[in-house]
Amino acid sequence: MTIFLVLAPYGAFATLMLVTSATVSLLCAALICLGVIAFDVARRRSIKILTVGSVIVFTAVGSYLTFVDPTPSTIAVKIAIDAGMLVVSLGSILVGHPFARQYAVEQVDAEIAKLPGFTQANYLITWAWTGAVLLMLIGNIAVLYVPALPLWTGLLVAFAARNAAVCFTRWYPQYRKAKYGAPPARALPSH
Repeated sequence: MTIFLVLAPYGAFATLMLVTSATVSLLCAALICLGVIAFDVARRRSIKILTVGSVIVFTAVGSYLTFVDPTPSTIAVKIAIDAGMLVVSLGSILVGHPFARQYAVEQVDAEIAKLPGFTQANYLITWAWTGAVLLMLIGNIAVLYVPALPLWTGLLVAFAARNAAVCFTRWYPQYRKAKYGAPPARALPSH
């Protein structure tokens, strides 16, 4: 469910871009992000860097389209979103709080979250997502500046990069657990 909540605003944005204006698509994506934040708050979870960053990026690009220049192409809007999300992802790494860690810490025991390998794994997962966003950005820039490329090239790159990041996010923790073993189990009370 976590990956669904993380990706829902982006899926809505991409789908709506096919049938409505960029401004409406961005507004809906921002509202979905706010809904995810409300969901996290209601479940007493932390407010995530990625979700807040997404609200800011969607709102900033939507505000630009509304108040400054409504003419950028669909590809230009996607490039702006990709660039904004690259800044959010890299920023989380640079400030020492890889965004993936916030999600992972809510799914493991406290003693696992304290292990050095846990933090290293979350840096690597965040780097995988950063790489995926970078590939999406490059794919969209290529579509914009290489007119011979069909529009679906950007979609194909985005689909492949996102799915690779999802698969890596699911696979890597299991790989680490198999390679390094699970930490000792807590003693169970005897009856």
